[in-house]
Amino acid sequence: MQMSASEELEQMAVKYANEAIRFDKEGARNNAISRYDRAIEILLKLCALYPEAPQNKLYAQHVETFKKRVQELKEGRSDPASDQPSSKPVKLDQMVLTEKPNIKWNEIANLHDAKKAIEEAVVFPVKRPDLFPLGWPKGILFFGPPGCGKTLLAAAIATEIDASFYSIDAASIMSKWLGESEKNVSELFSSARRTSTDGKPAIIFIDEIDSLVGIRGDEVGGEVRMRNQFLKEMDNVLDKKRLTHVYVIGATNKPWVLDEPFIRRFQRRIYVPLPGNEARKEMFSIYTNGLNLSNDVDAEILIGRTEGYSGSDIRDVFQGAQTRVVRELFENNGARGQVRAITMDDFREVLKKRKPSVSTQMLNLYDRWFDTYKAL
Repeated sequence: MQMSASEELEQMAVKYANEAIRFDKEGARNNAISRYDRAIEILLKLCALYPEAPQNKLYAQHVETFKKRVQELKEGRSDPASDQPSSKPVKLDQMVLTEKPNIKWNEIANLHDAKKAIEEAVVFPVKRPDLFPLGWPKGILFFGPPGCGKTLLAAAIATEIDASFYSIDAASIMSKWLGESEKNVSELFSSARRTSTDGKPAIIFIDEIDSLVGIRGDEVGGEVRMRNQFLKEMDNVLDKKRLTHVYVIGATNKPWVLDEPFIRRFQRRIYVPLPGNEARKEMFSIYTNGLNLSNDVDAEILIGRTEGYSGSDIRDVFQGAQTRVVRELFENNGARGQVRAITMDDFREVLKKRKPSVSTQMLNLYDRWFDTYKAL
């Protein structure tokens, strides 16, 4: 297959960067400088030609590192910089978080519809696979406004089924070294399959998945290969003949930018909305724990006043109220003594300055997308 112009440029950058690092380690200063300069030139050209490409941030990081190293070489430093990128592929444990989460269902306020869909798609098949002769959904998409619990839901699933939890974001799966993105994707899925084969469910959670599989105009270099590899790996996971417990869970705040081939592969598409009245009531109970509140604080009024606020918005409101009384202590007593109780006036002042982070227009976009692609 003929390479695109962007792929050729990327491979040239890799070639010159590898040569620069080799010459640098060998002490051939002038050769190293010339190769670093060529790699910088090509990477900057890629950024200019494809300004919307997600790799640009990584390219820019390499440019800055190479520039720094060139300056050190010109100043006579011969030892390679400690932060100089390696030419070796990034290892899996460097790009994913596999630490076991400890989030339980009852720690997530409300979201009953989402929890029900998750139980049917993941929890029940893990506990009784014999009841699912036609297989079960293995691709799940959480979408909705930021700060409403999508990541918490994914972590709670891992806790509920005692699964290995591979948590990555768009920045970490994109290669930290040029040309390695598709290899990262392959290694990620291979590791999850090995875990499942050993008898333990595996969850691959990808935050901001729209950055990886969103609709593209011009695709740069390895991005095409990475997206094709992702499709291939998802098809392997979704194969109905493979009754394994590997799940791919994606989260996005912008579902409307997802490419349709990827949308189809997420068999369950679950809306995680702004917290309703009951959810906000639960959050108030959680966030007031440990705070010193005055008797005039009326929870029902505050629950009504925070309609349209996300979960993180509500947490910020409580943090803001606590910050007000702490600032008052510092200004009046120089950090001596104890803070006074938080009053209703404190909350009113915070709410004057802190509005919801999600607009009505944005909510309408979520509703329309849900009506078109809902799959609970």
